[in-house]
Amino acid sequence: MRHSIPLLTLAIVSLAPLASAQQKFPATLESHAVLPALTFVPAPADAPAELQISGRYATPSPARVDEPESAMGISALSDKTAPRPTGIKLPFKGQPVQGLSGIRTLKDGTFLTLTDNGFGSKANSPDAMLMFHVIKPDWKAGTIERVSTTFLHDPDRKVPFRIVNENTPKRYLTGADFDIESIQPIGDAIWFGEELGPFLVKTDKAGKVLAVFDAKVDGKVVRSPDNPYLATPGAPGPMKFEVKRSKGFEGMAQSPDGKFLYALLEGPLWVEASNSFEAKDGKTWLRILEFDVAKEQFTGKSYKYPLELPTNAIGDFNMIDSTTGLIIERDDTEGDPALACKDGPKPDCFNAPAKFKRIYKIDFAQADADGVVKKVGYIDLMDIDDPNKVARQGGRDGKFSFPFFTIENVDVIDADHIVVGNDNNLPFSSGRAIGRSDDNEMMILKVPELLRAK
Repeated sequence: MRHSIPLLTLAIVSLAPLASAQQKFPATLESHAVLPALTFVPAPADAPAELQISGRYATPSPARVDEPESAMGISALSDKTAPRPTGIKLPFKGQPVQGLSGIRTLKDGTFLTLTDNGFGSKANSPDAMLMFHVIKPDWKAGTIERVSTTFLHDPDRKVPFRIVNENTPKRYLTGADFDIESIQPIGDAIWFGEELGPFLVKTDKAGKVLAVFDAKVDGKVVRSPDNPYLATPGAPGPMKFEVKRSKGFEGMAQSPDGKFLYALLEGPLWVEASNSFEAKDGKTWLRILEFDVAKEQFTGKSYKYPLELPTNAIGDFNMIDSTTGLIIERDDTEGDPALACKDGPKPDCFNAPAKFKRIYKIDFAQADADGVVKKVGYIDLMDIDDPNKVARQGGRDGKFSFPFFTIENVDVIDADHIVVGNDNNLPFSSGRAIGRSDDNEMMILKVPELLRAK
């Protein structure tokens, strides 16, 4: 069934059913579309010539690999997973339109999304360009069109530290400079939540950097080990930082009036005084930091999101209305549980198949005295109804699952529907089929009970 995307509906129906904490709600697959893994865009003509090739530093070899398509991508996302070839070879000719991480519903059937830092780390992504896209799914055909791509650049030297392309005219940004993970358009600006600093990055609609802001919690700057202002110690010993690597700003929502951003850390903050991560009542929690857009500063106000398991992470965050929002919470596993290994890690089965892949509705207005938000209820992305068998891949017996390592896109479409998408970690994720690199998939889910829940 082809969907037209109506105007984002922010009203909550007054007769909404009440929900107890942790209530599971149904989700029905209405549409499903796929952007193939091997989708590339050329670097701009004025970019350094070396950016026409990407992934030289992301191969299994510790050394740079210059020959395109000469090194097989390997799926080994954690020590729980047996290494498996994904069928795609590095380096790439062009820049991959992959790793879609963060989404915003627009009013005309299109979506604003972004490509994250490239290949997973600051060290392996100096030739991966940072960019955002407007994409348009054809829900009837099951395809996704890339309408436009915009590359981030810093010609006015607003980035306050040295970047990879420091002494070039356009100063295009790469995954060794920032790891952008979330996107919000407000007025004439685009705002990005970033993990390496962590930072908030503000650009114009052409991708030109206007400002970079340090993350602040309770008035204090907090940093990750990849922050450019941190130096490796000269002798063995502790290196002080508050945010774990790759656990900076992953999700970032905006208030319906565009006055505030709500930047969500993917991991808990380290508290040196207690020698522990922030937690309450046995649950690790993550900070949601409020940022005043007009004043361009963190307000000092924050909320806390409690994880169901301390090893879980979040994938994306968008508001439903002024006090409620949707957050993806997931574990670090991938693959269909039906193809789980029976006798230890092997390359032809999933040793650690997907288990915990949920979207929670949260409520700021029902936060407790410490600012811990209420988790109103959730849908399970491993248990989606597909009665009309619209799944393009992965459907079985009227059911559909989203068994990906990273699921990093969720937003509201209207009063009944949400859009959800994965980050395919090209070429390292292989959660849909063994031995095949994942595509970027997007789906429309009908979830009225979740959106109306109190």
